[in-house]
Amino acid sequence: MEHGAEPSAAVGTSTRDEEFGEVRVTLDAEHGLVAVEGEGLPRVVVRRAEGSGEVDEHVPVGTRDGRRLALTVDGGAVPVSPGRGRLTRRSFRVDITHAGVRYRLVPDSMTGSRLLRGSERIGELSSDGDGVVVAQWAAGAGVRPVEAAIGYALAAAFGTGALPMWMLLLDALGDLLPG
Repeated sequence: MEHGAEPSAAVGTSTRDEEFGEVRVTLDAEHGLVAVEGEGLPRVVVRRAEGSGEVDEHVPVGTRDGRRLALTVDGGAVPVSPGRGRLTRRSFRVDITHAGVRYRLVPDSMTGSRLLRGSERIGELSSDGDGVVVAQWAAGAGVRPVEAAIGYALAAAFGTGALPMWMLLLDALGDLLPG
């Protein structure tokens, strides 16, 4: 560690995935970094650009602005396109295209999100934004290691789940009331 540098607040977790074995997730919210790796899994990293402006504390990686994010799979750059996260669950989605295949992580309950390969549901993931990710893979979906690593990384970087629209509207209205 450099003289005068503060220690990182990175959180490392390890999960036993029934299909893919040990999956290690590192979340460093302060520096906007999520890294996923495991035996047989490619390394997937989501990183917020340094000095890229205001940090959104509601998003583990610190932003939903795809221009301020870099995602790599085994060192290769992959464009990431998060939704703005406003009034609908769908607005909290995150899209990437890797090796010609489109993946989408989209909330489907208050706590969970589904991972889609094209339009096929391949898994259910949940993460509270603390680096711990729980995944359940769809039977018969033939989930590949790279897809599992992508799912873990997106869930850890952006969290999962979203309130239904009516609750988000009530929350927004509450913010407008004085007092």
